[in-house]
Amino acid sequence: MAFDFPNQFRFADSHEYAFPEGDLVRIGISAFAVDQLGDIVFVDLPDVGAFLSRGNSFGSVESVKAVEDMYAPISGEVLQINQAVLADPEQLQNDPHGAGWLLQIRMSDSAELTQLMDADSYASKIAAN
Repeated sequence: MAFDFPNQFRFADSHEYAFPEGDLVRIGISAFAVDQLGDIVFVDLPDVGAFLSRGNSFGSVESVKAVEDMYAPISGEVLQINQAVLADPEQLQNDPHGAGWLLQIRMSDSAELTQLMDADSYASKIAAN
């Protein structure tokens, strides 16, 4: 299956994305990850004010197949969580790169973005698997 990954997004090996908007970053999981999970039934996210450390778990997503941890692609303070996804996890499944975003954070180190893959590199990684 072919996936379309937004060019402005940066991706972690663990399939989370970071979408920078100034010093704020929207975080979610890629369409590929959503596809692999299948029907999503529950999403667990941190509270507003929590601090994420790059590479550490920040929550989980549960599908009918499995429960998977999600890992912070960059470090920063959680400013907002997507309440709509918590109320209706199908939004994550239907539009993971748009309405299905998970968190908005204020990044603590913008250099961490450069350590993530761009959309083309991530697409190549997915295609190789």
